[in-house]
Parts: sequence; structure tokens; C-alpha cells
Amino acid sequence: MIDTQVHDSGLGDADDDDFDGVIEAYDSQLPDNRYLDRELSWLAFNKRVLELAEDINLPVLERANFLAIFASNLDEFFMVRVAGLKRRIITGLAVPTNVGRSPQDVLTDLSTAAHELQERHARVWSEDVRPALAEAGIEVVSWADLADDERSDLYEYFSAQVFPVLMPLAVDPAHPFPYISGLSLNLAVRIRNARTGRQEFARLKVPPMLPRFVEVKTADAHVRYLPIEELISENLDDLFPGMEILEHHTFRLTRNEDMVIEEDETENLIQALEAELLRRRFGPPIRLEITEDMDDVTLDLLLDELDITEHDVYRLPSPLDLRGLFALSGLDRPELRYPAHVPKTATPFQPPEQNGRADIFAAIRKEDVLVHHPYESFTTSVVAFLKQAARDPHVLAIKQTLYRTSGDSPIVEALIDAAENGKQVLALVEVKARFDEAANIVWARKLEKAGVHVVYGLVGLKTHCKLLHVIREEDGVLRSYSHIGTGNYNPKTSRIYEDYGLFTANEQVGRDLTRLFNELSGYAIEKKFKRLLVAPLHLRKGLLRQIDHERRNAGAGKPASVRIKVNSMVDEQIIDALYRASQAGVKVEVWVRGICSLRTDLPGVSDNITVRSILGRYLEHSRIFAFHNDGDPQIYIGSADMMHRNLDRRVEALVRVVEPAHLAELTALFDLAMADTTSSWHLGAEGEWTRRSTDADGAPLVDLQEKTMTQVQRRRRARAVR
Repeated sequence: MIDTQVHDSGLGDADDDDFDGVIEAYDSQLPDNRYLDRELSWLAFNKRVLELAEDINLPVLERANFLAIFASNLDEFFMVRVAGLKRRIITGLAVPTNVGRSPQDVLTDLSTAAHELQERHARVWSEDVRPALAEAGIEVVSWADLADDERSDLYEYFSAQVFPVLMPLAVDPAHPFPYISGLSLNLAVRIRNARTGRQEFARLKVPPMLPRFVEVKTADAHVRYLPIEELISENLDDLFPGMEILEHHTFRLTRNEDMVIEEDETENLIQALEAELLRRRFGPPIRLEITEDMDDVTLDLLLDELDITEHDVYRLPSPLDLRGLFALSGLDRPELRYPAHVPKTATPFQPPEQNGRADIFAAIRKEDVLVHHPYESFTTSVVAFLKQAARDPHVLAIKQTLYRTSGDSPIVEALIDAAENGKQVLALVEVKARFDEAANIVWARKLEKAGVHVVYGLVGLKTHCKLLHVIREEDGVLRSYSHIGTGNYNPKTSRIYEDYGLFTANEQVGRDLTRLFNELSGYAIEKKFKRLLVAPLHLRKGLLRQIDHERRNAGAGKPASVRIKVNSMVDEQIIDALYRASQAGVKVEVWVRGICSLRTDLPGVSDNITVRSILGRYLEHSRIFAFHNDGDPQIYIGSADMMHRNLDRRVEALVRVVEPAHLAELTALFDLAMADTTSSWHLGAEGEWTRRSTDADGAPLVDLQEKTMTQVQRRRRARAVR
């Protein structure tokens, strides 16, 4: 075993100072060019998403879905990352960059790369996925493709369902240029007044509540769709009677939706947040997407009125906004999708008899339970645990953190039921969860009205940890039942996000969570946790100590390895620690979904570092940290990515997994992910990612997610036999 202080996240001050000295001494020996640009690395991640849409071996509706995911991802990237970079440049604030280049150069590179990706995205749709859908009997057509009777049917639909909700807005001395909301789809229309001969301009917003693709009636099993903006465009005469339509073009604006709240300067966080949400709607323009056929007169007018530069214009083939392809997910064509997978109930949580009800508390008392979503059910584990706690007369208190959840969530309803049943219920709601702020405020107030104690965390920090703590009286003694997860308490995303959750009745974990919740809801400041590593005070140094322990073991000639699975690997201190470990001979394996600033092409520095990325039907979301520890493995799971915000500006928690079967399961998953026989992307020179999905003979490599489904089924059957 390594020394106790590695297990404890509370570290003595003297030890901290000595450890910092070691870090600084080694930093000076590492090359200056040791980091990849984080923003360009994010674009490389979205490029991997696009490569899934390009994969002809995937079901075609899944390929369309990946196109929609790419578009949605890129929107958020512009609204937050590019917007934040521009804001800092304009206001003169320091722009964090770890690659030694000016912020303006970084912004230029981002713009170039984003242009290339958006053009490629549009080509994949028009030249590849759209024809493949048509071949499968799903056509997205243009007005020119329609027969007269089809146009007549669509005109009836337009007159009855579309025309009444359209609002053309003129631009003239009496009508200033209208506000263009972020991500809305719009038509720029230039017309000539037949009476005066004057040219006029009008803006027409495509109503977002209407279907993005309008179904064209057909006599056979084929389905055909027309983009709604084309239907509107072809019937502009009804909107501008007596006018000559000169030009009409589709455009779309992206605004700055990054949020800045000075929490220490506000008396009421909710009110400040609501004001900031209102301001977000009117954020400055960041990107203007236009159809490739837009004329210069119309474009110049938009540039002038929107106060945006031509550098921020993205000229693309129609249709714009391919997020609309999400609408195809409702089609009943299972043969064009991944094979259906129904999450299984984890074996310890299965009811003793058919149609019976499992006793979640009894199962957790018997043994720690590690559940792997979505292969194993969130509903029959986390939701069932909370529902049983809400109605159990022996449960005295429930404490839970909530970062993102659905508005109709059974999680929220269970907390309300618990409060109404007279239990002490504490919900720590993170109202600053990006793009979920408004929804979180709504259900936080719903919880308050039901008698739940709702708190909003610590000033200046986001509470991102995934914790659920239940206190139950058993034979006159209070007992803790805990859940620590890697993903949000959200039943909807649990079906597509890959995550782990640990259920335990371990007394030490219970004491750690009691102290942590006291810190989050009150004024207690805890410095020591036994089974947890907690940010922002202790997590960074706890991980650095673990990595450095492996470095020292390698130096002593002992086997040493570090394995990390995260969404993002950006933090320079963690990366430098991994470089130093690599230099000492430690085998470093990093499994990252998204951003990675770590390089694998630095001779003498990263020779022992391997980086893989896996994308597929599920979003890889769990975080795992595994250390060889001279044969006594130390493995943690939790909520933290290796980013500044997670380690320094968020409350995060990792829990150490101790059961041998669980350690073996996590190790086997990592073995599979890093195997050369598994399909994945490999990080190589200059930050380039190369997909390896077939072997030298062209045979497909192992799909990790499909393999995991099979293994979970087999493991479940084996446990049932026991």
C-alpha cells in the first residue's frame, strides 16, 4: 500500500509545499511546445463525430443523427468557446492559451478550421447521407422535385398551418431592422413595390415550433420531406401581395451565449442569473451562416445591420441548420438504426421473484454494487433507490446534488415525495449548468415549494459532483447508503450516456459524504476525506501524488502504470505529471472522448504515452483513474475531467473503488479500449487523429460498446447462476 496521505485528499501544508517544489523543478525540463491547442483539439473531436456520419458501414439513420450531433456541437462551440475568446480579445482580458501564440492567431486558425469542417459537413449531407437515405426510401427533396399534385397538397398545408403564424417584418425608415434571435432560421427577402418601383427588404423568421421537414404525401411506403424554408420561399407571393419578389435567401445567426456572473457582487444568485439569461438573448453576433447563392446586395445589408464582418460569414449549400435531422429519429425504421438495446437490471438489484420488487437497501448492505449505464438500467438502480428511500418509513434524510436533470424527472418527483412524507431532504441544485439554467431554476423552485431544502452551492464554484446520500435508521442505529456517479441524475441522457455509479453502505464513504454535504450547505470546511478525492481543494494534488508515486516506482525498477479515462485532458499540471511519469518509464494510457492537449509525439518525453478516443452509439462519459501501485491497484471513478474548471472552479468528487470484482471489471474495460484489436481513434503526430476500424485484411475491429453489451449480458447470466 502507498502511504495514507495518498488515500486521504486532505494533505498537510508542509507536504504540499515540498510537493510543489518537486513539480516546479521538473517543469523547467519539459519542452515549450508540449501542449496541443485546446480549441483546435475540440474541432478535431467534432471531426471524429463527422467521420462517423461518413462511415458507410453504419446504419443510415444513425449517420444522419451524427450529422445533427455535429451541427449541435458546433453551435455550442461558437456560442461559448469562440464567443468567449472574442469577448476577451475585445475587452483586453487575458486569454488563456497554452500554445505560445497570440489569441488573434488562435482565433484565425479556429475560423479556418471551422470553415473547412462546415463545408465538409454540408458535402457529407448532400453527396453521401442524403442519397443513402433516398435509396432507403427516405427522401429530402426540393420544390423542383415535386409534381403538381404534390405542390398543391403542400400549398393547402402552407395556407392552413404555416401562413397564419408567419410574421414578415419590413425594414424601412418607419421599421428598423428587427432583432435576429440566435440560431433562428430566417429568410432575407428583397422585393420591389410595383406601385412606387422602390426596392424594399423584409425579414421572415421560420417559426421554430413547426416541423423542420414537411412531409410530402405519397402513395407508397416511401417518405418524402421538404425543408420548411423552401415551402415558405415558394409561397412568398401570399405574404407580399402586389410586390415583385426579387431575391430570397436563407440565413442563420449565432450569438454570444457565454454567461458571466459576478457571484460575490450579487445578493441573489437566482435573480442575477435570470437577468443574465435575458442578456444572453441579445449577445453580440459571432457567426452568420448564409446559403451559397445569396447575392452581394443582401449580404452587405446583413453585414451592416448585424455589425458582423465577412470573416465571420459561412457560405453553405442549403439547407442550413442540419440539427433538423434529429427530426428523422421519429421514423419507424428500426432496420436503419443500431439494433435495439434494452438496459438490463444489475443482478444485485433484480427482484427475488417475477413481478416482485427488489429491496435496494438489502442489496447494498450485502455488497457494494457497481452499475454501468446504459448497459445496466438507471431506472432500476438509481431511480429505484431514490423511490424506495422516499417511501421507506425508516429513512430519515436524503441529500443529493443535481446538475442536469429532465423537467419531468422521476428524480425530482421522488425528492418531492420524500419531503411530503416528512423526511429531511436536501437538494443541492447547480443553477449555473450551461444551457440548463432556466430549466434548473424552474424545478428548483418546484422543490422548494414542496418543502425540500434547496441550496445553490458555494459562491464562485459550480457543484458538478454526482452524489446521493440516504440516512436510514436500523435497530436504533443510523446507517448510510451512498451513490457516487460519473454522470448526471438524468433518466433521459442515461439511455445514451455511458457512465458508472457505485452504491455502497460503507461507513467511511458515508462519513465522507456527510462532511462534504455539510460543507456544501453550510460553512464547514473539511480537509480530510478517506475514500474521496474532492475538488477544488484536494483533488488535483491527490492525483498528482498518485502519478508521482508511479514515477518513483518506475525509477525504483518496479512495474508502474497510469490509466485515465476522461472527456477532456487539458490541465497543464496533470499533463506535465504524465510527461514526467513517461520519462521515468511509466506506461501511461489515456482514453479521452473530446479535447486532448496532451501530445504523443515528443521524443524523450511522451515515448510511453498512448492516447485513444472511442465514439459510437453511446456518448463515453465516465471518468476513471487507475494506478498500478506496485500490484495493489488504486482505481477511482467520479465526475471530474482534467480541466482547470473541474480541478479549480468546481466541486468534484472521485471515490476509490475497492471490491476486487469491480477493480477487475474496470481494468478489463480499459484493456479492451486500449487493445489494437478494438476500433478507436489514435492520437499521433501534430495532434492528428487516425481512425482504425479495420485490420490489415479489411476485417472490422472490435466495437467496444457492442462488446460491453455482450459482456454485461454474460456477467448477468453468470451471477444469476451463482
